[in-house]
Amino acid sequence: MSGPKPLLTIDATTRLCAVYGHPVKHSASPAMHNAALEALGLNWRYLAFYVHPDNLRAAIAGAKAMRFLGLNLTVPHKLLAVEMVDVLDESARTWGAVNTIRFEARDAHGEWRPLGLLDADAATEIRSHGFNTDADAIVRAVWEDLRIHPAQARVLLLGAGGAGRTAALRLAAGGARDLWLVNRTESKAAELAREIAQLFPTVNVHVGYPDSPVELILNATSLGLKPADPSPLDTSRFPVTRADAVYDMIYRPAETPLLRAALDAGRRAANGLGMLLYQGAAALELWAGQPAPVAVMRAALEKNIYGN
Repeated sequence: MSGPKPLLTIDATTRLCAVYGHPVKHSASPAMHNAALEALGLNWRYLAFYVHPDNLRAAIAGAKAMRFLGLNLTVPHKLLAVEMVDVLDESARTWGAVNTIRFEARDAHGEWRPLGLLDADAATEIRSHGFNTDADAIVRAVWEDLRIHPAQARVLLLGAGGAGRTAALRLAAGGARDLWLVNRTESKAAELAREIAQLFPTVNVHVGYPDSPVELILNATSLGLKPADPSPLDTSRFPVTRADAVYDMIYRPAETPLLRAALDAGRRAANGLGMLLYQGAAALELWAGQPAPVAVMRAALEKNIYGN
């Protein structure tokens, strides 16, 4: 009878990746990524750090100085980081937010390459390269979980922060018919609506709640992370029964009050596990330069979030 599986060895050659958040203790990213790193046979580890927004620039610089391979950024850092990295990938410029940072160094030919593909002590000049892997992940997850595609969809989007802005722009780029933007600070939603109207003039973009049914309610706020949080949806202005489906980017708790209300009303509903999976897989591929073991990552997430 075999004994318990030995703990993975950490030694002086172990290399690091991390997620920064405020809060961050809810994050399932370490479980997902460390399972993937073990499957790939990489002597890397993935950690989670609580970083206050005031300290984000210093925290990114610290990871760069310590030769971290990469970072993920969660609430509320995605918009802030746009001004804090050395170079922006086209994805980050297009969607206006950074959720993944890859640290890079010049190789023997003077070309910038991921630190993960270079010897740990070979580089002297290092830069931070910001990417966005959220945008495509949300579209893929909503399609897989709810069978809703952006094209011609009518969507009520809750939240205009980093994740909300990325989702709104990606949905608009995907050909959404109507977008309604609701945000605690209405001026922020109005600013995003103007940007969408300019970039995607065929999309009907509105600020505030719809006066007609929608295919999808998409929650991109952090309301629901804490047990005492109010619902992000003002049901006095828009009942959940007026939507065909609800997607909540929050994955812990696995069932937020918004999702419970949707299920109780007989609506299709899904949490953010799929989005987390696909943005994480894309981030790992940026760092490691090889395909991510998506099935392994999904299984680790399901075990971490659902306990099975």
